[in-house]
Amino acid sequence: MKMVPRAVLFLLLSTPLSAAMEPISMGIAVGVATALTGLLTGTFPKLYCKFQECCEAQWVELNLTGLKTDLDNKLFGQHIAKQVVLKAVNGFLTNPNPKKPLTLSLHGWTGTGKNLISKIIAENIYKNGLKSNYVHQFVSTLHFPHPEYLHHYKEQLQEWIRGNVTLCPRSMFIFDEMDKMQAGLIDAIKPYLDYYENIGGVVYRNAIFIFLSNAGGERITEIALDFWHKGNKREDIQLKDLESKLSVGVFNNKKSGFWHTSLIDKNLIDCFVPFLPLEYKHVKLCVREELKARGYQEDEDIIISVADEMTYFPENEKIYSHKGCKTVATKVDFYL
Repeated sequence: MKMVPRAVLFLLLSTPLSAAMEPISMGIAVGVATALTGLLTGTFPKLYCKFQECCEAQWVELNLTGLKTDLDNKLFGQHIAKQVVLKAVNGFLTNPNPKKPLTLSLHGWTGTGKNLISKIIAENIYKNGLKSNYVHQFVSTLHFPHPEYLHHYKEQLQEWIRGNVTLCPRSMFIFDEMDKMQAGLIDAIKPYLDYYENIGGVVYRNAIFIFLSNAGGERITEIALDFWHKGNKREDIQLKDLESKLSVGVFNNKKSGFWHTSLIDKNLIDCFVPFLPLEYKHVKLCVREELKARGYQEDEDIIISVADEMTYFPENEKIYSHKGCKTVATKVDFYL
């Protein structure tokens, strides 16, 4: 997790959230970072941004063609997610005056492409992709593991977001494992996702928030199976068939980090994006892409062998992969 530009080498913000149990003055650290970065970029802006990542167009700008190409070539079996993400990201980033931050909540079983699509979005907005100083990833079980520190996590999370948006208004925050997050924690950032002109002089309306969760995966699968049993095409499933059921389901799920959250209650999440379970043909596409990414020619024997090794459900029909494409890379290692 990266908080400030590398030029400010001595900042205290490099401490992981889970380890930062000592009372520290995050406000002072952020203030020092902002002042020093402002001095460098204000005095020598062109020179600074030529060699060091900064919050300017040459480092932070949407590549719409690249986004569309990556979604088409790397994300398989997710026609709804492709359409929603492409429209939402393009509409938000081309709007000169958005009313609130872009907030997407991605739902589905493991291995269906939620992390992949987050990576694709980051790589087509930030020149350094996920390694950008302006892209920040939080993993619930890593950064917020202890229930007894809930109040501390709330304060610290607010400080991290406030400090980073101050440094770059076009910051991206990715929250993984939302289904494992402590209930009530995510409400701490509710003000930053709302329709405010600014909060304490900081404008949050240009930031991007992405939530990843397995919650809702069961309901998505039920609807997909129902379409299959009725003889309908997978591509006939539309966002309207799933979105309202997803939002209600995660809001009422006590095992979800969104349980009774004000983010849903106040309609602050722009899109609930469903990720459908992957079929055998999609697993084969994942294997083919993995071989291509490693510089190998397509080997149909390897592709079929890896796809055949995956387990599928329901027991009788065996339509969907239990793990999606999650273990494809590991299985390809074995054959190579």
